[in-house]
Amino acid sequence: MSTRFHPRLAAIRSRRAITCLASAAALVLLAGLTAGCGTASGTAPNRPGHGGAAAGGAFPVTVTAANGTVHIAKRPVAIVSLSPTATEMLYAIGAGRQVKAVDSLSNYPRQAPRTALSAYNPNIEAIVATRPDLVVASNDIGLLTRRLAAFSVPVLAVPAPSKLSGVYAQFRELGQATGHQRQAHAVVSALRATIARIVAAAPHRARPLTYYYELDQTFYSVTSSTFIGKLLGLLGLKSIADAAKGASAAGGYPQLSAEFIVKTNPDLIILADTLCCHQSAATVAARSGWAGMTAVREHHIIALNDDIASRWGPRIDILLRIVAAATAGIGRRS
Repeated sequence: MSTRFHPRLAAIRSRRAITCLASAAALVLLAGLTAGCGTASGTAPNRPGHGGAAAGGAFPVTVTAANGTVHIAKRPVAIVSLSPTATEMLYAIGAGRQVKAVDSLSNYPRQAPRTALSAYNPNIEAIVATRPDLVVASNDIGLLTRRLAAFSVPVLAVPAPSKLSGVYAQFRELGQATGHQRQAHAVVSALRATIARIVAAAPHRARPLTYYYELDQTFYSVTSSTFIGKLLGLLGLKSIADAAKGASAAGGYPQLSAEFIVKTNPDLIILADTLCCHQSAATVAARSGWAGMTAVREHHIIALNDDIASRWGPRIDILLRIVAAATAGIGRRS
């Protein structure tokens, strides 16, 4: 999750994916735009929508997306998704049966037709070989839109949004592009209502709880201004990275130092690198100087499934629910 993916964060997550690929025999990859690795664990129930007849929408249609106006001549029946988040969204709105191929990192839902297609370095020849009538990608990497236009294949870009309204807009764009407008609106309504319930149930504290959100074990983190920061802000949480030197220049994704984290002593630690980088409450406690931190002593460490932590699609409410449950009983220390 990010604000259109800051280049530095993209590099971090690209590096994480490469690390995961090296151990692919042991792990199943998962990612956001270019995110970490892991599996769709038991924390995430299987909730994707079913394919079926189009529920609203006539063709041809022109969709206004991040990469401009996208003209789709007829209802697509061979969609290629080059984004794990987009794959989840497509299945959630009932367009799963129209999905012909997905990239190598799209591991959820299980029935998604994974291939060797790369979301990092799109192979135009390999994409065209699948004979798609619509390609959905997280961004226009490698001039994807222009290069596929030569083969009359439209591309719809759904980049990481900066706020929740962007998530809802992308659902609607995908619904319009696939002929599933009614399902898309239903998903948005349900997700909006679920998030509202979670937020309403969260305790109202006089001062926000502070957190350190770990993207990887080299201490890259997020500020409260990023997508994930805004999401956690709904629960009354504030990132310690806000006060880090160079946080703004880093686009909200600064690399902190261990000394800064220990000195700031956040109320809780949130790990988004449990699978890609094998981090856990035990590995955090074993770090030099960290055992004395309040979050470590009081066991306020939240270990997230990497894909739940890095995708902004239909399962973002799961992330909120996990964090809300883990912080419900934490009082602000004096």
